[in-house]
Amino acid sequence: MIRSIHFPDHAKPRFNLTNTEIQKYLADPGSLLWVSLENPDESDFDILRNIFRFHPLTIEDCMSVGYQPPKVDDFGEYIFLIVHSAHPDRHLIDLQTEELNLFLGKNFLVTVYQGEKSLPVETVMNRIQKDERLAQNGSDFLCHAVLDALVDEFMPIIDKMEDEIDWLEDLVISKPNPQTMERIINLKHSIMTLRRIISPMREVVNRLSRDEFPMIDLQSRIYFRDIYDHLVRIQDLSDTIRDIVSGTMDIYLNSTSLRLNEVMKALTIVSTIFLPLSFIAGVYGMNFLYQAPNYDWRFGIVFFWGICIAVAVAMLLFFKRRGWF
Repeated sequence: MIRSIHFPDHAKPRFNLTNTEIQKYLADPGSLLWVSLENPDESDFDILRNIFRFHPLTIEDCMSVGYQPPKVDDFGEYIFLIVHSAHPDRHLIDLQTEELNLFLGKNFLVTVYQGEKSLPVETVMNRIQKDERLAQNGSDFLCHAVLDALVDEFMPIIDKMEDEIDWLEDLVISKPNPQTMERIINLKHSIMTLRRIISPMREVVNRLSRDEFPMIDLQSRIYFRDIYDHLVRIQDLSDTIRDIVSGTMDIYLNSTSLRLNEVMKALTIVSTIFLPLSFIAGVYGMNFLYQAPNYDWRFGIVFFWGICIAVAVAMLLFFKRRGWF
């Protein structure tokens, strides 16, 4: 599906343009054009080839369904951007990333993404319908609005990860089990996925905030710098969470090792106590007629149990005195 908006000077924006109208307004340097390709098929890419005449490599990148790291390429009259948004599930088990491609020119912005809808694009589309002033500062500011909406999605994810790791820290101390370790590993994978897209995106936005591309004026570069500051903060928070996750894994391993040591200590004490008892029982269980006390002694069994109890109590007192339990 293709959605398009034309922003004429001092007039109401026009939506859902034809290809002829898009070509006409594209040639007008005084107007602003936004074209959004949403879950496009092969025929939808013809508008990029025949009307905008973008480089074939950029179109190939838009058609690719595999992971591509964020980047910015300069083609003179326009720049091509690849950025990513992230969408976690309820328990942060799987952090899905969504690629968003942008073409930014002097009087146009083209967004391309695979999927039914992109939340940053939808957010800006809805804002434009309520406030048309968003597009009055040019295509570069419109591009900033999309990137700003995309970066704003990261903070709720970071907050959710912080809550998750706080809960897991308490859980590894009170009740360490394999399910807890599994959630820690899932959280670690999610934070690594988030860092994989934030780190290169920070460099992309940093280039946009410098005096490098003529289609981004000085006023808009200040806003891109603000996005860059947000990404730096998000990356710092993600690094902190990653370190906490690593520390939580260490706490889990230490807790399980401590519990195992306690169990082994208890089993060792029991085994040590039964070692002399087994010896005594073995001696009295030998099938010899003449052994003291003999089989025909009336109080032999009482004598036997008295020795066993005395030995067990003596060993427990000895272990207690040495502080072994």
